Amino acid sequence: MATPSSDKLAVLIDADNAQASIAAELLAEIARYGTATIKRAYGDWTTTNLSGWKETLHNLAIQPIQQFRFTVGKNATDSALIIDAMDLLHTGAVDGFCLISSDSDFTRLATRIREAGLAVYGFGEEKTPRPFVAACDKFVYTEILRPAGKGAPAPSLMSPNKSIQPTLVTAIAAAAREDGWAPLSMVGNLLIKANPSFDPRNFGFPKLGELVRAQASLEVKAVPVSEGSPIVHLFVRQRDA
Repeated sequence: MATPSSDKLAVLIDADNAQASIAAELLAEIARYGTATIKRAYGDWTTTNLSGWKETLHNLAIQPIQQFRFTVGKNATDSALIIDAMDLLHTGAVDGFCLISSDSDFTRLATRIREAGLAVYGFGEEKTPRPFVAACDKFVYTEILRPAGKGAPAPSLMSPNKSIQPTLVTAIAAAAREDGWAPLSMVGNLLIKANPSFDPRNFGFPKLGELVRAQASLEVKAVPVSEGSPIVHLFVRQRDA
């Protein structure tokens, strides 16, 4: 769905609410949206609960940012991440932010960054509160990034025909041309605008085209960008009753 971009991205990781075991997959996913020019992970690295991150930080050149817990029950890590994000926002050093956390505390941060005109990509588990998901331009559930064999349960996928059909119909109708055909790329953009967590991988399909083709009520056609070209654009429309 996303196309590679030259955007410079700040990757800010709430290590208390993110998994080191999929950090490599996470950075590979982020590469779809831009270049991670800043990579920082925030936490109290003197504690044992973050020990699993330490080798990952070295291997992936992620800078650890130490934040001591001054008061029990208060998350100083969140505050440190938010302050750094605002500093980066005002320096103009990046074109967008990747916020990695399943914590709703970053909802207002995501909103503020978007108000400034920069993109926000969120990454967190399916348990991530809806307000944080909705505050991002795009939100990726990290369960779909875990490769087979790493022992994590698969995302709670729903039947494509039952769960996605109304949303697809609405997006197709909004993007449709006079002949009823809608460019699939435009449909994808509308789906993400309506629901930042939309991703065909949540429904068991690697690409939006495959998800659409699985819908019995829809038809897809491929149109070459020029005569004889192997590159095609996909279009989708509702089948006639």
